Amino acid sequence: MAKTANLYARIEPSVKEQAESILSSLGIPASNAINMFYKQIILQRGIPFDVKIPSSQVLDISLATDEQLDTALAKGYGDMIEGRTKSATVTFSDIRNDYNL
Repeated sequence: MAKTANLYARIEPSVKEQAESILSSLGIPASNAINMFYKQIILQRGIPFDVKIPSSQVLDISLATDEQLDTALAKGYGDMIEGRTKSATVTFSDIRNDYNL
């Protein structure tokens, strides 16, 4: 089917730049990605991903109180002790493997 309809949307420049950079590395033109998104909306009969407020907010260290910082550090330390973490070497290796870098 010929693509004859136009879509005009206002988007934050940094969001557009980042998304198009990722799409470019995947070899997908932005227009194709938007077309895929619209097709998924039709197939799912709604937005094809959860749209909700996260149950926990990321801590902004620059705004954290001493108590919040202590709590976050204690949680991180507990995760490390319980083996719920990966080393930086393993993490970067996983990223390289996942993205063929």
